[in-house]
Amino acid sequence: MTTQPPRPSPVRQGDHAAEPTTNTTNTTTNTTTDTTRTTDTGILDEALGRIHVSGPERNGWLSNHAPMAVEALVRHGSSAAVHRWLDRYRDNLEEMPAPYAPITPATWREALGDPRRIADWALHFERETTERPWREVLAEWWPRLLPGIAGGATHPVIRVGHAVRTLLTTEETAPRITELAHALGYWTARHAPLPDVLRFTDSPAAADAALGAVTPVPDQSGGIQSRLAQLTELPGWAGAAASPDEAEARLGELVTAAVHRYATHGHAEPVMLVHAATAPNAVLRTLPALPRELWAPSLGAAWAASAAVTAVYAPAGLTPWEGTAADRTPEEIFEAAAAHGDDHTIKFTDTALDIGDAGALTAAVRSIELNEPFL
Repeated sequence: MTTQPPRPSPVRQGDHAAEPTTNTTNTTTNTTTDTTRTTDTGILDEALGRIHVSGPERNGWLSNHAPMAVEALVRHGSSAAVHRWLDRYRDNLEEMPAPYAPITPATWREALGDPRRIADWALHFERETTERPWREVLAEWWPRLLPGIAGGATHPVIRVGHAVRTLLTTEETAPRITELAHALGYWTARHAPLPDVLRFTDSPAAADAALGAVTPVPDQSGGIQSRLAQLTELPGWAGAAASPDEAEARLGELVTAAVHRYATHGHAEPVMLVHAATAPNAVLRTLPALPRELWAPSLGAAWAASAAVTAVYAPAGLTPWEGTAADRTPEEIFEAAAAHGDDHTIKFTDTALDIGDAGALTAAVRSIELNEPFL
């Protein structure tokens, strides 16, 4: 008799999942080693060790943001706040579920997108990244996972982006490789393609105009799964296959546009609309670790994710906010985000500082103002 894996906890209506050098276009990624913030202190590895006994979700659906938030805190010089933040976040963590059965070359397709197999997938990628270089594992699975980029409200791909950034710019320690394994495991378990009926229509050429042309779904009263199921069309901004360099440049344009748009439209849904920017930025951060032939399809997936989040959380007829940020430096703004403590605010500010222009700094300050403080 075959035992079935346990069913995940039911999703409550309204629950939301599991969601360098300053450059104004964000078309390049800093891959120099930063030993002063993550390697010398060891705090990131300590924090990841605490986190990895937990699963990627709680209550069967809500994402564990701890690995992404602590990576951003360490990255921006707030290492001293990491363990205190984790102590406060502890009630949002649950133990990793019990494994069911190993993932094998013969069974992985049937386990793809099955959240009951979260632990199986984490163990699978722990084995894979122990036996093979992590870049090789990432390159094999990235094209398999891209069609499901919106799964878990884009939190899995965002977690992958944070993990890859660390591995590209700091020492490749065991906890950091394990973090990538758990992030990939989360994405495979929550892999969820957008609706089959979705079609891409003519689009404005500029990314900001394309985001503005996204039509909201008609019913924005439910959780993200019910909202995404209503998608029928999106502007086809990503277009035909681009060269790798063009794909990278256009990804930078998309991230910039989404960050700037949060300043004017984030008040519609301050938590969830951050993912319109942080999801494509996660893809952009990952590009240097991928074969260049995967860069163009990565652009298409990142656009679909950003546009989909915009469609399901930005209502029609929204009056844009008008204003500018206080006169603060990027360092001061991140310090404010760290003191605020909200996980989405920390992650969004981290992305905004990748852009670093006045519009991005304004957007970061808006996220601090709009979201409820955690600390």
